[in-house]
Amino acid sequence: MEDKSKYFVVKQKAVPEVLQKVVEAKRLLETERAITVQEATDRVGISRSSFYKYRDDIFPFYDNAKGKTITLVIQMEDIQGFLAEVLQIVAAYKANILTIHQSIPVNGVATITLSVEVRSDTGNVSRMVEEIEEKKNVHYVKILSRE
Repeated sequence: MEDKSKYFVVKQKAVPEVLQKVVEAKRLLETERAITVQEATDRVGISRSSFYKYRDDIFPFYDNAKGKTITLVIQMEDIQGFLAEVLQIVAAYKANILTIHQSIPVNGVATITLSVEVRSDTGNVSRMVEEIEEKKNVHYVKILSRE
């Protein structure tokens, strides 16, 4: 029997435009920059039926992450002090570091597995991951799990 409540984490560029517009319409309603669904959907350029069809199935990653543990895999250059720079980003977003595992570097590249608890005061997790990804010596960041 197939589980119908599976979740996927995908980068924004892989999400169809209509779903991105649904997220934007929801944001307009939540911030009260739009009073009605009609107004929000008109402003983002989708139909009300599209909004209602997808509104419960799409949300920014960080909106549903509070109270969860997120495990990241980070591949990065093995440079002295660089892991500390990455961890400073996590600390700046007030995510609670639960575990850190670093493999033995191969050809100057280390793989880090980092589990963090997303608390009520944790900042935008998506932006935290983007900041880590944008660091010059980071090869990639992948979200391994969210529990």
